[in-house]
Amino acid sequence: MQKLERALWRPYLDELSKKLSGEEGEVRVSGLKLGSQVEAEWLPLRGVIYDHKDDILVISLEGLEHIIHNPKSVHVEGANGMLTSLEAVGADGVKCLLQLRKPLALPAPAEFDVVDEAGDETFPASDPPPWTGT
Repeated sequence: MQKLERALWRPYLDELSKKLSGEEGEVRVSGLKLGSQVEAEWLPLRGVIYDHKDDILVISLEGLEHIIHNPKSVHVEGANGMLTSLEAVGADGVKCLLQLRKPLALPAPAEFDVVDEAGDETFPASDPPPWTGT
């Protein structure tokens, strides 16, 4: 798995969300207290977002939203420009693995522009994705 730098979380996940149309995903969580559990099995994906203000990462599937508070790392896996999975680790050490049923074509993380989210005045808010309902 390749570590995704924090500055790339938002642009990379925004691009991922744009390309999800009809894709299915499985969400598995694992931790010392939890063991390993499947939280969602091959549900249609609606999007994956990172909200830097609240410091949360949200994996949205049909009928389920998995929220990771204070994520510490995000890793992506794939080959030849095809994403197969994404793993996020929360502050509590719990890992959340999103696996895609079919690989999804995405540019390599290094091809994304770094976004400085330190100040609200320096970066205009993008329109929320349609699946957020806002």
